[in-house]
Amino acid sequence: MIKHWRLKIKSRFSIVKELFVFLWENKLWWMIPMVVVLLLLSLLIIFTQSAAVVPFIYTLF
Repeated sequence: MIKHWRLKIKSRFSIVKELFVFLWENKLWWMIPMVVVLLLLSLLIIFTQSAAVVPFIYTLF
């Protein structure tokens, strides 16, 4: 069960890596900051689904 979880995470990171390689090779450097911000916002949404973190998020916005 743990190996399945690790493979899932590893495959997701490889997709992100391929995206950055694609952007770099096609000289789309201006898109890299936008992708990074979107990834950070998605991580924020995932980690703030816990009810204990909600009061801290309200203070940010």
